[in-house]
Amino acid sequence: MVEVALDALDTEGRLPAAADLDLLPTRRQVALMAQQDMVAVAAVDAAGDQIAEAVDAVADRLRAGGRMFYVGAGTPGRLAVLDAAECPPTFGTDAGRVVAILAGGASAAGAAREGAEDDAGAGRRDLAAHGVSAADVVVGISASGRTPYVLAAIERAGHVGALTVGIANNPGSALAGAADLAIEVRTGPEVLSGSTRLKAGTAQKLVLNTLSTLTMVALGHTYADLMIDVRAGNTKLRRRAERIVATATGASAAEVTAALDAAGGMVKVAVVALLAGVDTAEATRRLDTVGGHVRAAVGEEDTGHAR
Repeated sequence: MVEVALDALDTEGRLPAAADLDLLPTRRQVALMAQQDMVAVAAVDAAGDQIAEAVDAVADRLRAGGRMFYVGAGTPGRLAVLDAAECPPTFGTDAGRVVAILAGGASAAGAAREGAEDDAGAGRRDLAAHGVSAADVVVGISASGRTPYVLAAIERAGHVGALTVGIANNPGSALAGAADLAIEVRTGPEVLSGSTRLKAGTAQKLVLNTLSTLTMVALGHTYADLMIDVRAGNTKLRRRAERIVATATGASAAEVTAALDAAGGMVKVAVVALLAGVDTAEATRRLDTVGGHVRAAVGEEDTGHAR
């Protein structure tokens, strides 16, 4: 019964254009894969209303002090690990604010543990181990929308009152039905039949990029299109920090350096100090008062996100 359900999924089907994949010239193979990647982009755009609703809901939970947990197995889980790992250096968030829970544990990020996705009990236990509560958000990612590990984690999250979001690549999935909010990114059959690490994975990566980035925009971790909370942990990022401050304020190189030094390398504080003409202490106070939103701290028009 399970196998029939799996076989009927769009993502398990065959792509007619790839029927003779192994006979095509290499350049045509490349073109075919590129064309199918564009299908992934279009599928994400088609799910735009669902993604936007999820962004607003996730931002509300995190604004109130909650955390976001990604749960996935295999490729979706590894993509989740990547997205979560990038949040602290990009947005200055604490390491525990966006967390990836991968079936099979951390070792599964570098070595496939295919059986782990079938362990529903582990999904419940792994979620419980993080102390997920009603304040948090749990995002389950599964191409099929039927992965036992992910479904069990989402159901557990729902039981404790957490907001749940399900990202799947097939319509009408069990994951979509179990979650409070569903994001259905319908990518269809793969160039390599059933290999959902391809355009299904590409679509998942795009959705996670969008979800985390726009949530952080809503929380004030950016200013316009600038990574205002970037952590300058190496030479490249220090130069990026300097460029961000200069771009945001129009200050000279010497002024930028002095402001960053006074702010202890905190880009956001340096920007507010320069734009508002105040010292570091006052810039920090202003940011604390308005929840970290630069526009509000310097008296610019509110963007509509700082609510």
